[in-house]
Amino acid sequence: MIVPFPPGGGNDIIGRLLAQRIGESLGQQVIVDNRGGAGSTLGTDLTAKAPPDGHTLLITNIALAVNATLYPKLPYDTLRDLTAVTQIGWQPNVLVVHPSMPAKSLRDLLALARARPGELIYGSGGVGSAGHLATELLRMMTRVQMVHVPYKGLGPALTDLAGGHVLILISTVASAMPHVKSGRIRALAVTTLHRSAVLPQVPTMNEAGASGYEFSTWYGLFAPSATPRAIIDRLNRETAKALSTPDLKEQFAAQGIEGSPTSTEAFSAYVRNEVAKWGKVVKASGAKVE
Repeated sequence: MIVPFPPGGGNDIIGRLLAQRIGESLGQQVIVDNRGGAGSTLGTDLTAKAPPDGHTLLITNIALAVNATLYPKLPYDTLRDLTAVTQIGWQPNVLVVHPSMPAKSLRDLLALARARPGELIYGSGGVGSAGHLATELLRMMTRVQMVHVPYKGLGPALTDLAGGHVLILISTVASAMPHVKSGRIRALAVTTLHRSAVLPQVPTMNEAGASGYEFSTWYGLFAPSATPRAIIDRLNRETAKALSTPDLKEQFAAQGIEGSPTSTEAFSAYVRNEVAKWGKVVKASGAKVE
């Protein structure tokens, strides 16, 4: 089970939890292989070119859809060379600001951005990162101008937000929560269509003034494209079974992740839509990685 990111992140945690459960169900060991690098494209390429026998799988996230446009010269075709097995889950994100910001709501923030075009600074975990493109989507939908400051990871960006060096950030809920609880940053809106169980008092973007806005960090299971359908169906069933166990639900919840297994067809359609959706945002933002 290839995790195309370094150890310790959300993808790695999900991969190890799921590998253990699926291994128990299949009666064989499932080894997690971290192959980080090049924004997850190295591990993804290894999966795309692996024998289609069901013994090499990929656990990845929304980066798969973003990278289809962000990297003009990928060594694989995202939609042709991989088969979507099932969605594993999703993690809400949250729009947070430094407490010195006069904006107490998303509507306040948008009004401030329109009154001071090009003056407000937002951070992200890097060019083409989920937080960068989520904020660009917000800018496009609300027609406001802000200045982007990319960091080498979400952690440093959150640290600088808490220190007041940047004013605005879209972060995963799990990463932002310690700072929100301490009062070092303020949560204005969650990015999903439904409120987060972790932050039930915080409105959604849709409720708070960005009609139709939706973004979440999703995670999914993939296999090489020519993997037989019988194997794909078995993996789909075993993953759904694992995600239904109370202990795995509890472990996911601790990471701010909600399990959401789907049919292969539904997840395939979702991935196609995500590639198209984020392709437009990447192009509009001008982000590119050679």
